Amino acid sequence: MKLLEGKVAIITGASRGIGRGIATVFAQHGAHVAFTYSSSVEAAQALEKELNALGTKAKGYKSNAASFEESQKLVDQVVEDFGTVDVLINNAGITKDNLLMRITEEDFDKVIEVNLKSVFNMTKAVQRTMLKQRKGSIINMSSVVGVKGNAGQSNYAASKAGIIGFSKSIALELGSRNIRSNVIAPGFIETEMTAKLPEDVIKEWRQGIPLKRGGTAEDVANVCLFLATDLSAYVTGQVIHVDGGMLT
Repeated sequence: MKLLEGKVAIITGASRGIGRGIATVFAQHGAHVAFTYSSSVEAAQALEKELNALGTKAKGYKSNAASFEESQKLVDQVVEDFGTVDVLINNAGITKDNLLMRITEEDFDKVIEVNLKSVFNMTKAVQRTMLKQRKGSIINMSSVVGVKGNAGQSNYAASKAGIIGFSKSIALELGSRNIRSNVIAPGFIETEMTAKLPEDVIKEWRQGIPLKRGGTAEDVANVCLFLATDLSAYVTGQVIHVDGGMLT
């Protein structure tokens, strides 16, 4: 059974990692996927081809979600190309880790801009379309780090904690129009990025997780699928931890 048959989803930062996993699962469930990427043109083209082969309409857009203007243009273009927007997944994110004494103002600002301001930009851009159809699901990607903090990641933690406060506020503002806003807080998810870490570090992390494994992009994508469909019609303003019990 295809749970998202004919729905249109925008996924930011989807050319690799978690975003790519979400785009794939959504297309498998019949969704038409508009996704953004910042620089990986080849990866984006490959994903577009893969998703179209699943029989849905998919298109990649080079867009900087940290830019208010570009976000507005992107959503206008997606509505023109796809007709509407039913689901928005704010997944674009970067890290620039350092201890407070070494972190630069530029590195702090950049992470807040890409991770947090992008959520405001994109949510504001899709709001008009969702209000018009009196329906929509907004899913914002936070992190366990946004819930408990992490040494050397004050900028990243601040951006991801900000996403939680923003999402809960939007849930209160738009709930009466049947627009839902929820947060996913992934834990240790094994992607191309974590594959570069030493094996002993990964082993140690796995040992500290009750389920004794790292998560997969698909683990996160499946929770996104739940939040995007009517299976979660009465769920809004929530933070769902996808972390194998890490923060239990």
